[in-house]
Amino acid sequence: MLRKALTRRRRARGMTLIEIIVVITILSLLMAAVGVAVIPQLEQAKVDRAKMDIQNIQNALKTYYAKKGNYPDTGVGLKALVDAQILEREPLDPWDTPYTYMKEGSNPVIISYGKDKSPGGTETDADISSKDLNAKKQ
Repeated sequence: MLRKALTRRRRARGMTLIEIIVVITILSLLMAAVGVAVIPQLEQAKVDRAKMDIQNIQNALKTYYAKKGNYPDTGVGLKALVDAQILEREPLDPWDTPYTYMKEGSNPVIISYGKDKSPGGTETDADISSKDLNAKKQ
């Protein structure tokens, strides 16, 4: 009888080391499977956000044009939108890099250089340009 009481107490105390290892292994496998599925989606979400940011910057530039009668010069860049109190601060792309602004003729161009932060690249490293986005709309 004493032996049965001791056995019950051991069982009631908690999980064994093997049970804990099995639970940790199962959780690790689940986390790995979710990570493989989610991480690529996060990068694509950053690309989509950069595209939306560029559209918002284009709208801010249209407001600037309506106020000033021209677009900012390349040298001044997007800081002109902050100075004109159209934006609160200069925008950063999803990879924490300032958007590149240039004035080509009389047209503004906004570029994010993507994840690799340098010109060129493919997939999430590819450049995202207002020229490309506007061409796709037409």
